[in-house]
Order: sequence, then C-alpha cells, then structure tokens
Amino acid sequence: MNQRPLWGSIVLYAGALLVVVMSVYPFLYTITTSLKTGTELFSTSLFPSAPTLYNYITLFKGKQPFGTQLGNSIMVATVTVTISMFMAITAAYALGRINFKGKSALLLAILAVSMFPQVAVLSGMFELMQALGLYNRSIGLVVPYTVFTLPFTVWMLTTFMRGLPKELEEAAIMDGCGPMRIIFEVFMPLLAPALVSTGLLAFIGAWNEFMFALTFVTDDFKRTVPVGISMISGATAYEIPWGSIMAASVIVTVPLVVLVLVFQQKIVSGLTAGAVKG
Repeated sequence: MNQRPLWGSIVLYAGALLVVVMSVYPFLYTITTSLKTGTELFSTSLFPSAPTLYNYITLFKGKQPFGTQLGNSIMVATVTVTISMFMAITAAYALGRINFKGKSALLLAILAVSMFPQVAVLSGMFELMQALGLYNRSIGLVVPYTVFTLPFTVWMLTTFMRGLPKELEEAAIMDGCGPMRIIFEVFMPLLAPALVSTGLLAFIGAWNEFMFALTFVTDDFKRTVPVGISMISGATAYEIPWGSIMAASVIVTVPLVVLVLVFQQKIVSGLTAGAVKG
C-alpha cells in the first residue's frame, strides 16, 4: 500500500484547515457581533469586551414580529417537507420500480422543472396564488415551495429506490402486500438515511427561500424569517441595528446546525449509499 508523501499530507491538511476557517469564521463573526452593542459593533476586535444578550432581547420586543415570523418559517418549511416527501416517495416507487411507457420522458420533464429560475415563473405563480386565494397567507407559500422542492426530492429518492433488492418486493407481494404497504412498511425503513438527507436539504431550501416569501406575503405578521431580517432597518447606515440583524441570523442558523448534528450519521449514510457495490 502506497504511503502518502509528507508534502501531500501537508497540502491536504492545509486545504482542510482553509475550508474549515472559511466555513466557520463567518458564523463565528456573526455570533460575536450579536453580543456587541453601541460603538463596539464597528470595532475591529473579533470578540466583545462586554458580551451581552441585549440584541436578542430587543429582537423579540421590538416592532418587528420576529417571534411570529420564526413560527411562520417553521410551519411553512415543515409542511413543505412533509408534503414533498410523501409525494416524492410514492412517485419514486413508480419511477424506480415500475416499468411503463414514457418513464424516461417523465423523469426528464421533472428534471426540467427544477432548471427554471424562480424569477421565470414568478408572474405565473403570482396569478396561481391569487386564484387559489393564498396570496398574503403564510400557508400559501407551501404551494410554490413544493413545486420547486418536489423535482429534487423525486430524483433523489428515485435513485435510492432503484437500488433496493427486488427480492424484498417480490416477497412482500407474495405475502399479499399492496403498493402502499410495500412503500411504507417494507421500503421506508430501508430508505431512512435517504429520507433524512433529502428531507433536510428540502427543509433548508424552504427555510432560506426569499423571493417567493417577499413577493407573495406583504403582512409583517405573516412573513417568514428571511424576509423579516431584511426588513430590519434604520434611518441611516449608522442607525441600522446591526446587532439585532446578527442576532436574528444566529437564531435562524442554529436550528439548521442542530438538525445536521442530530442526523449527521444518517445524512452521511444517505449521501454515500450506493457509492460502493458488491
């Protein structure tokens, strides 16, 4: 077995360190800045001399209904992921396990939908939201979010579904199981890593979405967090509450970090499943 040369190890670890610093430093800067107040916000020091939670307290007590917006984001992202995953796993079973005419064309059509930029369908989606009576309603964001999330989840789960052994499905059919029972009782436990990784990526996409949330909701109490943060402003650049903006950014980021840490093992298993065969 060939051993990596010393210079190769140095380059590898230096590159890894650079990636870690570039990934962690912005979040560290955001956290430390959220603990600063007054003129210290504009100081060059990374760490605050007198850390305080003032920005976090004023964020929930200010004019901006940040707490309500946080709840709206949780609700919209959760409902979007639930609907997308249910529809995706049933569609993935049909596309991955059943042979029918036009399946390849259908997969290409699903992929083509995900290629459209949001701005290209904004006017049409606006008309749809008004026709359904969902304009300026938080729950209405589930419709455009699902439209853009579903192609990704279907493609991901179809790939995993194809890799499941046919013997399991044949045995389930022999025992009298129907398609829905095969999906949810036989295949779903095996697809747990894929469901977690796909669902988490879908949740992040819905959680961070900005354009649709800004366009389809105008009431501050019905907006989601990304738009709410953009609405935090002051009369001048010096009056902008940068501390509150940083505190809001930390609060929005922490749930995603926690989810990744909690499901880290399943995420890695899901993303690497099928990479090695035999």
